[in-house]
Amino acid sequence: MDTRRAIGLAVVGFLSCAVASTTHEPVVGLPCEGCEAVFEGRPEHPPSIARIAPEGEPGERLTIEGTVTDAAGKPAPGIVVYAYHTNAKGIYPPDEKAPGPWSRRHGLLRGWATTDAQGRYRFETIRPASYPNTSNPQHVHMHVLEPGRCTYTIDELHFDDDPLLTAEERGRAPGRGGKGIVMVTGDAAHGWNVRRDIKLGERVPGYPS
Repeated sequence: MDTRRAIGLAVVGFLSCAVASTTHEPVVGLPCEGCEAVFEGRPEHPPSIARIAPEGEPGERLTIEGTVTDAAGKPAPGIVVYAYHTNAKGIYPPDEKAPGPWSRRHGLLRGWATTDAQGRYRFETIRPASYPNTSNPQHVHMHVLEPGRCTYTIDELHFDDDPLLTAEERGRAPGRGGKGIVMVTGDAAHGWNVRRDIKLGERVPGYPS
């Protein structure tokens, strides 16, 4: 085989790999800043009960759980829920092994969970702090990946006991994927618990019918 042909085949092979590595479900609900992160480092088969903050991460324990339903209100199995948030100091701790630019921005505290046969998912993590020296309420960013269909962001998860949550924010109607403000149970000593149910495609622009 001559040198030019070998180089040509190598280039074709490289481009084929590049195309394959960037081929995934379309992003809808634009603009969708950070939606590409759902693909960066995603486990092949995320469990239905997943961990965001590693064991030993400083902070108050938090469990986020919920049920994902379709437009008809039926439980939706096999849906991937992606979430990320700040640490107990209100920053996104860097991930030295981040596989891409968006995962670097989202930081170390991120994870994926796949809904089970009843449409349920759960994350074990810590309660995030608000950004330092700001009035932004505590929150968890959340995305949905419908395999073979599309991906999009949903309303951030906010805590109803957060004093930084304004009356205007509390009174907002349910937004993308259902209402993001959740009731908090538990306590700092034993752990907090919240429920964030998700409605697929609700109020998501460009969602495929």
